[in-house]
Amino acid sequence: MTKRTLIRCDRLFTGLEDEIRRDHTIIVEEGFFTYVGPASNAPAQAPGDTVIDAGERFVMPGLVDAHTHLVFGNARSEEDIDFWGTPEFRALRGLFFAQRVLAAGYTSIVVPGDAGNCSISVRDSINAGLFDGPRIAASSNVIANRHSLNDWFPEHVGTPDYVTGRLCTTRDAQIEEVRRQAKAGVDCIKIAMDGTHFRENGTHIAAFTQEEISGMVTEAHRLGKKIVVHAYGKEAVLYAARAGVDIINHAFFADDECIEAMLKSGSHVSPTLTFLRNNVDFCPSWEPTATSGYQGAQRRIIEVAKKTLNRMREAGVPFMAGSDSGFAVTPYGEWHAREIEILVDWIGFTPAQALRIATAGTAKAMPRGQLLGAIEAGRRADFLLVDGDPLADVRVLQQREAIDAVYLDGRLMSFKQRPYDAYKVSHFNSLKWTDVYSRERVAEIRATT
Repeated sequence: MTKRTLIRCDRLFTGLEDEIRRDHTIIVEEGFFTYVGPASNAPAQAPGDTVIDAGERFVMPGLVDAHTHLVFGNARSEEDIDFWGTPEFRALRGLFFAQRVLAAGYTSIVVPGDAGNCSISVRDSINAGLFDGPRIAASSNVIANRHSLNDWFPEHVGTPDYVTGRLCTTRDAQIEEVRRQAKAGVDCIKIAMDGTHFRENGTHIAAFTQEEISGMVTEAHRLGKKIVVHAYGKEAVLYAARAGVDIINHAFFADDECIEAMLKSGSHVSPTLTFLRNNVDFCPSWEPTATSGYQGAQRRIIEVAKKTLNRMREAGVPFMAGSDSGFAVTPYGEWHAREIEILVDWIGFTPAQALRIATAGTAKAMPRGQLLGAIEAGRRADFLLVDGDPLADVRVLQQREAIDAVYLDGRLMSFKQRPYDAYKVSHFNSLKWTDVYSRERVAEIRATT
């Protein structure tokens, strides 16, 4: 007889409904939930069973982050991401940080764009049982075109093979890259549908034509792979939705035509506003994000995004939750659950709806996602015990001490929050000055000191 674990729950949130279930029992056998129901009807405890009394702790499914850049190393710049770490070091560093993500209550993560096969390696080492870590939907290089995201270095530098972008300027090259990544073992493929190039009227220019994105999506889906896109502007969102991509990250400048196309295709939106909100809320006036005007631009984008995403919610577009973790402003294990707060505060979801998005909803981005994201018989036994009530205040999930226990496949995960030197895992840029010391600038400084 297999050994079972019985968890007695006074407060159970399954991820499939808005209401709390009271006085329930869940039973785990061989990594799966086999019973979820009233305690009065639960199978009797047998010799050898383990019994856990959750007491007043809030029992809920493990959280899922649809946007974690596992191998970026809390980077401060694109150069930090692409130039200063070998693929081998990035993979080892990614494994270390994956465990911090798991400790924050995130039992599954999607890596939307990577360098080489780093996240594939981390995923495989965890799946082989060599290390503990979250479930990972792995990817490879972001498929980029001229002037899209990830084609961010000057033309004379290009996009070397070791950087996160993979420049594909012809339809043949684009299809070949989809096939290469599928053979490498990715779970999802990311395409940079636009970047920072605009028309004179201020609208974003899509980096790929409708025919190009449709061709890549068709081939990826034929090979059983999901497609994730970066898309801010209307044109990019519209092309992506018409092509039937699985996840559209951002979609801040979408219009009603885009929303209609998303509803028709079933494409999910993952706003990923945590990155922008942290830049606005955290970065002081002397940070380059502020002095360059980047912070101000993000404030303006946020105001547009709130209106756009509220219209999407009202129309019934399906949402996912992603944080863009992996940058210096979104370090691993710190702010993943802030996206849940944003879904409530800015986009108008109730706390229960936001929790369902961050669990069962976002689990659809994972391989075999129908087995994840909810506490239901037949699903994988990934769940949390939380001190506090996220339905009263979703911000409790951002408190490290509130994540009392994390279970993956029914196994209690044990974490040692090992300290590390941030300047030895990333931040290797050789910048020595943040100012230009002209005579005028020197005079200004001396006048104020």
